[in-house]
Amino acid sequence: MPERNNYIDFHCHPALKPFGRSFRKSPAGMQSQHRSHKTSLWWYDPPSVTDKLLNYLGGLTRFSQSNAHALARGGVGVACASLYPLEKGFVNNTIKRDALNDLLLDFATSLGKDRIDFLQGMTDYFADLNLEYQFYKQCHGHVVRLPQGSFQYRLVRNYGEIEENCRSGDTTADLRTLCLVISIEGLHVLNTGLGRVPDPWEVLQNLRKIKAWEFPPFFITVSHHFWNHICGHAPSLSGIVRKVANQAEGMGQGITDLGRRVLSEMLSRENGPRILPDLKHMSGRAREEFYALRQSGELGDSHFPLLISHGACNGLKSFRDPFPGDLPTARLLNPVEINFYDSELIALARSGGLIGLQLDERRIAAKSALELVPRSLLRHKIMHYRSELLWRQVQHIAETLDRAGLFAWGCMAIGSDFDGIIDSLNGFWTAEELPFLSDFLERHAYNYLKKAHWQLPENSIRADEVVERIFSGNGHRFLKAHFQG
Repeated sequence: MPERNNYIDFHCHPALKPFGRSFRKSPAGMQSQHRSHKTSLWWYDPPSVTDKLLNYLGGLTRFSQSNAHALARGGVGVACASLYPLEKGFVNNTIKRDALNDLLLDFATSLGKDRIDFLQGMTDYFADLNLEYQFYKQCHGHVVRLPQGSFQYRLVRNYGEIEENCRSGDTTADLRTLCLVISIEGLHVLNTGLGRVPDPWEVLQNLRKIKAWEFPPFFITVSHHFWNHICGHAPSLSGIVRKVANQAEGMGQGITDLGRRVLSEMLSRENGPRILPDLKHMSGRAREEFYALRQSGELGDSHFPLLISHGACNGLKSFRDPFPGDLPTARLLNPVEINFYDSELIALARSGGLIGLQLDERRIAAKSALELVPRSLLRHKIMHYRSELLWRQVQHIAETLDRAGLFAWGCMAIGSDFDGIIDSLNGFWTAEELPFLSDFLERHAYNYLKKAHWQLPENSIRADEVVERIFSGNGHRFLKAHFQG
């Protein structure tokens, strides 16, 4: 039987690959009820030896990381399923044909050529968003039989429904439920960033339509990889993708007038439930402006929690003072703008917010630190060395908050970004390995806490409590407090 850990993953893309494959047949966007079909969320696609080698050598992830089967086997009880109409900047470029073909081949391996062809000609992100939303709804509550027992996934509107499903799982031994919380990555879904000036009326109407969904999103990532007329984005691409996809337009800009109107509408409860803004991918300047707008009350609400669904620390003091502090972890982290500054971590903790720690090697560690990771052919050693990269993120957050006189362990969770075109920690390829990651992280926590000295006495807690909070407890408390529908 799969682990009964009730883990939470605050950011993953279970439908990205099966939804893409559904474009091979007409009508597109149909999910199969057969778990053995590649257009099912339950299609089990663990990495082969060749897959792992390609990932290890080239950072290419051609296998499914967060299919519902892998989530269930990994003990995930709640996942924030991110809807993401892939941006046209990935597939439409004025570049040499050979390079474009390489890029398309890489995407086609995961999504399928028919999906790529569709994206190249797409003129309506909002229609594509609704199609993916319906894809999830089609098999909501449909029971599948796996080798580990009977399972279903259910979309949920609030934390009460999560609790109800948990209680049902405790009393119904032969049926397990994976709760999916809808989220969205990128406000381009409102039909912005399409090479034309967006119509503000259309943008706001699309947002209100989203808020009227049967299962409205709990949060939306404000920006993503390309200019969306809402706010500037941070540099985010690497490798071959960075060479062929131009992120320059809008990069580093602040929040636009339209962006202020959209953020106010998201946070308003007048036309539907409040939708939290997710700070990931926003430029440093846009994030600074966002904090100022929140504090001033110009967004209509100044008491909502700050949320980073899938992020990492950069070890730097602040956007205005971008230099490492004196913590031992500061120079081991990736010092890039898309990652978060110490000042932001403190503000997030004070707001009662949450950071989902992402599992992308390229994002969480400095290049020099990655080069120094010991090599091994033994799986348990690989897992030990690679999990330490994530532990450094945890340690940095804890020590930063302790220095600020704050509880060190209350704002961290997991936001894997599985299936989000990431290079996951070697040895922890998919959601199925989350229990192993939990175990190895507890080892690092135990060794660290034996020698740790705290300014705040309540920060001295056990290693198992630290890990329980990150993988489950903090996330459940955050959802209970803020996911009210």
